[in-house]
Amino acid sequence: MAGGHNPYVRPDGSLDVARIRQDFPILERRVHGRPLVYLDNAATSQKPRQVIDALADYYRRYNANIHRAIHCLGEEATAAYEATREKVARFIGAPGPECIVFTRNTTEAINLVAYAWGLANLKPGDAVVLTEMEHHSNIVPWQLVAQRTGAKLHYVPFTAEGELDLEAFERILRLEPRLVAVTHVSNVLGTVNPVEEITRKAHAAGAKVLIDGAQAVPHKPVNVSRIGCDFYAFSGHKMLAPTGIGALYARRELLEEMPPFLGGGSMIRRVTPEYSTWADIPTKFEAGTPNIADGIAFGVAVDYLQRVGMEAIQQHEQRLNAEALRLLEGEEDIVIYGPRDPSRRCGLVSFNFKHVHPHDVAQILDARGIAIRAGHHCCQLIMRRLDVAATARASFYLYNTIEEIHAFWKALDEVRKVFGKHGG
Repeated sequence: MAGGHNPYVRPDGSLDVARIRQDFPILERRVHGRPLVYLDNAATSQKPRQVIDALADYYRRYNANIHRAIHCLGEEATAAYEATREKVARFIGAPGPECIVFTRNTTEAINLVAYAWGLANLKPGDAVVLTEMEHHSNIVPWQLVAQRTGAKLHYVPFTAEGELDLEAFERILRLEPRLVAVTHVSNVLGTVNPVEEITRKAHAAGAKVLIDGAQAVPHKPVNVSRIGCDFYAFSGHKMLAPTGIGALYARRELLEEMPPFLGGGSMIRRVTPEYSTWADIPTKFEAGTPNIADGIAFGVAVDYLQRVGMEAIQQHEQRLNAEALRLLEGEEDIVIYGPRDPSRRCGLVSFNFKHVHPHDVAQILDARGIAIRAGHHCCQLIMRRLDVAATARASFYLYNTIEEIHAFWKALDEVRKVFGKHGG
């Protein structure tokens, strides 16, 4: 942390996880009589008391609608809400706050691009490139838009090692696509995709680039200016902020050109019986009263992450990931999915017992106070490629410990006790 001592980082550069955990009240909980071990961070993160307090403080002290009020409460709320936009812009390396549109989440941000940019720019036969790694939120909107415009979807496969097949990507680029939409980090495989290289090659082929950053922004430094992408979407709730708030970064000239996504109050400049004109960006894309309280708390979450340091968080998660992979790789009855090199993935591990359904695994671990996720993780294309119905997934964050990784691993023996070594 620049400008003084960082209470969250030890002199050797590692996180002081015990100090960090003091900020998260929920980690004091016991579940089924056991200490909570929360390893479902890819679904949503827990919230520090600073974020919880900011949310309550808004409702206690200056609850008011923003942008149009002249009174003190409205001005305070507006200043706090717009301060978050500036913080988010700096956090991801955007050129300015006008390039940040607040949304409910990553899904809404991608839908905004699909409908406001896609419907206006895609024509019959145009190629849109997706990957087999995508979350449904970066597939379904493009399917819907393709049905309306006649555009054609093309999918980049991934290799047996769980990494994008970049040679196949380059072959698909010969189709001269209008758009490439790709996840920065897979929420199943953990793979960190080379988005700078992908963006450079896509632009050379004449395509715009949208990146789903939901699993990247919380866990590693991200700079959209360095990446060079046209759109970048992410959610607040995966990065310590409340649910219901997220953001879309888009290049200023694209936002200027795109029509509104939703119509109503706030996003207009003038309304007549015959037509309306639009407010400046980003307000043009933020119709109606926004999620003010959660937006303000989003800014506090960004402050918290910046104070800890994204490089330190990334290194901590890689240590956790490396230990989890080391332990699981030694189990003959477990299959691991995704790259084995911790430096090539973010902090999650998807796995399966060879003869036990992942839902059963998650239920047994829950009885021991350990929260993981089991299912298709909104990635049915990945499941089809892996030839499984679902996977179990343990995902890590800045407040998780090596001891929790060991507790998770040891709890897997309970699965074997119930189902036997071979699931029988």
